[in-house]
Amino acid sequence: MANTRVERVADQIKQIVARLIHNKLKDPRLGMVTVTDVRVTGDLQHASVFYTVLGSEEERVQSGKALESATGMIRSSVGKQLGLRLTPSIEFIPDALPDTAKTLEDLLAVARARDEEIRRRAEGATPVGEADPYRKPKGEDAATAAVAEDAEVQDEADEPETGESESTV
Repeated sequence: MANTRVERVADQIKQIVARLIHNKLKDPRLGMVTVTDVRVTGDLQHASVFYTVLGSEEERVQSGKALESATGMIRSSVGKQLGLRLTPSIEFIPDALPDTAKTLEDLLAVARARDEEIRRRAEGATPVGEADPYRKPKGEDAATAAVAEDAEVQDEADEPETGESESTV
């Protein structure tokens, strides 16, 4: 079972950091930053803050540098607002979720394109061989042969086996 105190502290840190980034940080390098998740160790000594940045790769790098330079001020504010005996150290980590989502979207687009190509090829295609690939009896001769074959199988099942099963007295 998950530790509820750790989850509560992580949620509080997430809210505090998001407010600080939005309201207090005035660094011009800081772009559109969203705090996506916070993970805190069980002893509440370390907090990993995951974030995403809306924009280009250069904006992501610049926002990361701005967050790293403001880590001390953010940690100080978190410590004051949490009221814990020890303030957790804070580490900012760019979240891989948008990159993973982009990769999945690209893979789905490739799969859709392949499905469309297969559908286009199948439109005018005809089956190889006959339309119905299953064997069917032809006429009365085939029907009587099937009945005779079933009778032979039934006769073999009814006959007792010879050998050890018969006892002599």
